[in-house]
Amino acid sequence: MTTLNPLVRRCRRGRAEDAPWVRPAFLGLLLATAALYLWNLSASGYANSFYSAAVQAGSQSWKAFFFGSLDAANAITVDKPPAALWPMALSVRLFGLGSWQILLPEVLMGVATVAVLYAAVRRRFSAGAGLIAGAVLALTPVAALMFRFNNPDALLALLMTVAVYCVLRALELDKGAARWLMWAGAALGFAFLAKTLQAFLILPVLALVYVVCAPGGPARRFGRLGLGGLALLVSAGWWVALVELWPASSRPYIGGSQKNSFLELTFGYNGLGRINGNEVGSVGGGGKGGPGRMTVDLPAGMELPTRVGGGWGETGIGRMFNDQVGGQISWLLPAALILLVAGLVVTWRAPRTDTARSAFLVWGGSLLMTLAVFSFMAGIFHEYYTVALAPYLAALIGMGAAVLWEERTRFLASATLGAAVAVTAWWAWTLLGRTPDWLPWLRWTVLAAGGVAALGLLFAGRVDRRWGLGVAGLGLAAGLVGPFAYTLTTVNAGHTGSIVTAGPAGAATGGRGPGMRGGAPMFVLYGPGPGGQGGGQLPGGQAPGGQGAGRPPGGQGMGQAPGSQAPGGQAPGGAAPGGPAQPPKGVRPGAVGGLLNGATVGTAAKAKLLADADSYTWVAAAIGSQNAASYQLATEKPVMAIGGFNGSDPSPTLAQFKQYVAEGRIHYFIASGGGFGGGNSAISTWAEETFEKVTVDGATFYDLTKKK
Repeated sequence: MTTLNPLVRRCRRGRAEDAPWVRPAFLGLLLATAALYLWNLSASGYANSFYSAAVQAGSQSWKAFFFGSLDAANAITVDKPPAALWPMALSVRLFGLGSWQILLPEVLMGVATVAVLYAAVRRRFSAGAGLIAGAVLALTPVAALMFRFNNPDALLALLMTVAVYCVLRALELDKGAARWLMWAGAALGFAFLAKTLQAFLILPVLALVYVVCAPGGPARRFGRLGLGGLALLVSAGWWVALVELWPASSRPYIGGSQKNSFLELTFGYNGLGRINGNEVGSVGGGGKGGPGRMTVDLPAGMELPTRVGGGWGETGIGRMFNDQVGGQISWLLPAALILLVAGLVVTWRAPRTDTARSAFLVWGGSLLMTLAVFSFMAGIFHEYYTVALAPYLAALIGMGAAVLWEERTRFLASATLGAAVAVTAWWAWTLLGRTPDWLPWLRWTVLAAGGVAALGLLFAGRVDRRWGLGVAGLGLAAGLVGPFAYTLTTVNAGHTGSIVTAGPAGAATGGRGPGMRGGAPMFVLYGPGPGGQGGGQLPGGQAPGGQGAGRPPGGQGMGQAPGSQAPGGQAPGGAAPGGPAQPPKGVRPGAVGGLLNGATVGTAAKAKLLADADSYTWVAAAIGSQNAASYQLATEKPVMAIGGFNGSDPSPTLAQFKQYVAEGRIHYFIASGGGFGGGNSAISTWAEETFEKVTVDGATFYDLTKKK
């Protein structure tokens, strides 16, 4: 037992020089983060059924696991590489299909990101700085949203934070730096396998800061950087090479591409298309009449105000602060920018290799680079993308607060701290004013507390340390109470579908007119989709013509649960109160139903698909991945997603589909209600004209074994 005593003491206290409170405070932060993110976790059911279906497929087929296929029979993949699916698929393979099994790995990623961020900030600054950074990250509303959701962004945020940590370690060393740079390259490579080129946004910043600020001569610095690049190439390239070299006839179609190529997907739809708005294969993508363009059935005389594929909000430097994005990420963004400048000023005269200045350059450069891309990208942009900013922002808050606190005896330093608190309180007051009926007292409380703290910080260096700490604590509380309230609302609600937002109901609409989100028209889903799916809502949750009918608390994109029922019963969210909103006069019900969310699958429809299911490769086929995912999650049997996510991918062709049917590999075709363009409308027409139909639970099935 005596040999274990030093280890026990280490676990309790951490480093030998740490105060007794440091390790308990750190462990308390991790436990509190885990408890917060686990709260009400199953309320989201299968969350984004698009990815949940791929997870279910990967839990049944190792080939589907490797490729990221949407179904275990490997018809088509998701429109991302599969790394983010792997932890969830392993969890489902071990513990069975269910909401917790899918979402718990995301929660663990959130806790791990807080831990890595703490370690990175605490190493060069102080335990207090690390705790502040970790708390800011944990309480950022979009982080609380995405670390409880099954999109790739959770793994991306974790790996990007790990990459920055490794680069900071390399900046400390002359010997041993290459090893840390190789670890950083490996982290960025696997981040690429989670969300392709977004992983490389901060690569120029990391490389430049290392070359300029690292110890050693120029040749050694460039050589080590080359080793890091090699590690990145290997960790990202092995999977890409295997997919590109694999015979196309024996692997699934690459979803999101128009030529069955992952490289095309990477540099097109998921690459430059996101920057310039020319996302071939997206909704309205590829420009007018472009290849893979998805069309929408609209009545005569009715037009969308602009091309849907380009309608992702106003671009510009104010995008991160607007009505839609501001409440997700920007609560402490003004303070982070102020503290970044302050930190660089304080460390400006330090030696070239000063690690404190390098930390500000790495975290600050990563924030500014990602901020610039998100602000000006013309392609697909969703509010939840901003979770990538959260670790950088949180690190700057922790580091900047620590540096200025140490310099507080200088009036300029204490005044800067006070200014950061005052600006944060004012901005929180502004953000809370965008939801005036939600906790109206909170905005004035934040403003008053922030004002008192800002004034007190002016004298922080001239009063007793305990008084100064009290004022600083009040300022920190004033800055965090707004995002904390938004976060509590977020974790208390389920979030489903492809477009989700954090915060209280109505925050995303920001008082703009119907059909608008950030000043841009959004895609309207009308009428029931397959299986009676509730439609009639914008992705932001607003119904045509007025307030969103049935928008659940928390601002999730739709008022309908994804896929089949949640484990143990009806999927959370259910049908919108009062039923789905009705389309405007002349709009055909069912048009484009299921593009952004799944359908509710009734028991009779499920039973029909399961009857003699083992005799078929696919129990059914449906246009669009969300439609197919719903039935696959309900039956746990492969369902072919014709056309991938948007229904616009040329897979399968009509000839291929006819061959599958002739071979007896598909049992049913599930009608989508129309609205999907491209060659896949020919499959719908052929199935509807050739085979007998039956209506089950409001869904129309065509039995591909029985001709008319």
